[in-house]
Amino acid sequence: MLKIHQLKSWPDYFEPVLAGLKNFELRHNDRKFAVGDVLHLREFDDRKGTYTGRECRRRITYMLDGIGPGAITPLKGLSRGYAILGLSADND
Repeated sequence: MLKIHQLKSWPDYFEPVLAGLKNFELRHNDRKFAVGDVLHLREFDDRKGTYTGRECRRRITYMLDGIGPGAITPLKGLSRGYAILGLSADND
């Protein structure tokens, strides 16, 4: 079943996604992300400890997972438990 994942995103990482310059996220895969799921990114000012009110949604179009057979061992690439998520260019 496809999910919508509510996620904090720090300003330095949020702005390029919003501007369409960054089409990926590197995340700890503690939420069992899957292709087709939606990331609801909410900008969080880590210096002030508050949300800014800016947000966007991006659909996961590709997933490179550090878990499973053939995964690259830690310290040589993507560690187990982490995933690089390819994101759609438009709000979904």
